Amino acid sequence: MRGSALIALVTLVAAAFGLPGVGAATAPHPSLPGLPDPKVMTGQPGRYGGVFLDSQQSDPSTFNPILANSTSSTGPLANVFDGLVEANGKTTDIEPGLAESWTVSKDGRTWTFTLRQGLQWADGAPVTADDVLFTFQVVYDKRIPNSAADVLKVAGQPIEVTKVNARTVQFHTAEPFGPFLREIGNASLIPQHVLRKAYDAGQFNQTWGVNTPPSQIVGTGPYKITEYRPAQRIVYDRNPHYWKVDMRGQRLPYIDHIVLTIVPNQNALRLLFQGGQADSYGVRPAEYAEFARGARAGNYTVYDGGPSFGSEFLTFNQNTASGMPGYKLRWFQAQKFRQAVSYAIDRQAIINQVYAGHAVPEYGPESPADKFFFDPHTMQYPYNLQKAAAVLAEAGFKKGTDGVLRDADGHAVQFVITTNADNPDRVAIGNIIRQDLTALGMQVTFAPEAFNTLVAKLTDSFKWEALVLGLTGGIEPADGQNVWKSSGSLHMWYPRQAKPATPWEAEIDRYFDLAATTVDQNRRRDYYNQWQEIVAEQVPLIYTAIPHAYVAVRNKFGNIEFTAFGGPFWNFPVIYIK
Repeated sequence: MRGSALIALVTLVAAAFGLPGVGAATAPHPSLPGLPDPKVMTGQPGRYGGVFLDSQQSDPSTFNPILANSTSSTGPLANVFDGLVEANGKTTDIEPGLAESWTVSKDGRTWTFTLRQGLQWADGAPVTADDVLFTFQVVYDKRIPNSAADVLKVAGQPIEVTKVNARTVQFHTAEPFGPFLREIGNASLIPQHVLRKAYDAGQFNQTWGVNTPPSQIVGTGPYKITEYRPAQRIVYDRNPHYWKVDMRGQRLPYIDHIVLTIVPNQNALRLLFQGGQADSYGVRPAEYAEFARGARAGNYTVYDGGPSFGSEFLTFNQNTASGMPGYKLRWFQAQKFRQAVSYAIDRQAIINQVYAGHAVPEYGPESPADKFFFDPHTMQYPYNLQKAAAVLAEAGFKKGTDGVLRDADGHAVQFVITTNADNPDRVAIGNIIRQDLTALGMQVTFAPEAFNTLVAKLTDSFKWEALVLGLTGGIEPADGQNVWKSSGSLHMWYPRQAKPATPWEAEIDRYFDLAATTVDQNRRRDYYNQWQEIVAEQVPLIYTAIPHAYVAVRNKFGNIEFTAFGGPFWNFPVIYIK
């Protein structure tokens, strides 16, 4: 769609929603009083006004940030609530948020935060230390289900939160807690003056549901919700009390309104963007070439954020409770067997066929997108069937004249690989892996199944042999301890071990414990490097490839800085309509 037609369409959409048209972006914004202690955001000075057309799959289930536990709910709240600190979407560094500064005691157990002076909720009420105390009282209340409570425990104990004065709070941990800053930033502050009454009445879990009048949902973020129509849209207006300013000292955000259209599936998101009814679209790697060709005609740019944080891998069941024959369990428990399989996986074929060339090979548990914790020196397994066969031979496996690979006792190597049938990328990866392993003489059956069936096998019955699965990943390795610690419920190849089954798993446990109780971030990185090197050598998860993150954004916006971590709008307050 040409630029003039797009502007006309957006103006019509804005008019239908009762919002200012795009032309408002060219007018200067009325002068606003300065904040006593704002945070200055970098970026080219922009213009005020206009509408951003956003979109997402499915409706939110709640507008309560403490209860939100899926992207359909957390996504719509991202611009409504803030934490004490925040991660820079470009550098991934932790920066001041609602707290202007913090200190940590010499023993690494007491953190003191000072709130910015003059902070206000979207309804104009002041933000104080009492709001911080109330937020964590709610988080740690066992009657209120939330994911933050598990992450924000140290040595199994909640973090003690005390008020020093109206702007100062202290957090005291049972032990030094290395990931403290990143984890504390994930907790969105909530207003005591709005929610205390419902909490005291035991009604917090029913508060701020999707049937709540939007005016009652009060945060500190750049926007406030003004309308919600299920299966249609969420509308946001700029928060006049927002605490960030631009380089000129003018209060942000620049864009006046956001309209988030709700659609049922990924294809609908694509059609919405192609029809000019959304201003951005997360382009899948297989779609990149098509969208790049259409960029000029569509008046948009496709941004490349580099390798994403997610991973796709093959893993073998090493669980003694799996019910597998002992000889098969011994295959999967053998390091050389797993290493040979890794050498036999044609990662470049996966990159070309599944991701249309827009991916990089992966050999360890961290993505290069994690600029701080990624270790580039781990062991690698370039595709080499001869090398794979040689490693198998070292472990006693031999390919017979009939072309079948057998172990030292004569058992034919045969097993079933499964994955979730609703994920076309994983199905494609599984088929490529099956072909590679068949070339080695293994008799491999590939049998995708329903996701819920797969999860039940993984977490309850343990009746599986091999599977292709993925993890979303992230900056802080400690967030994955339920996968990597031997006692973890998602320690996929052998979960919930009473004690480590192998010396290398015990070493991983030790490094995760050391990193968790070390505040010095460089030392923590050293510990996690050791973890990555062990995983690459032991290959309990045999990694495949990491796709690049892409997004298409209309050319009318300024200050777009897309990264795999922060997305295209991590700096949304300074994004403006040119």
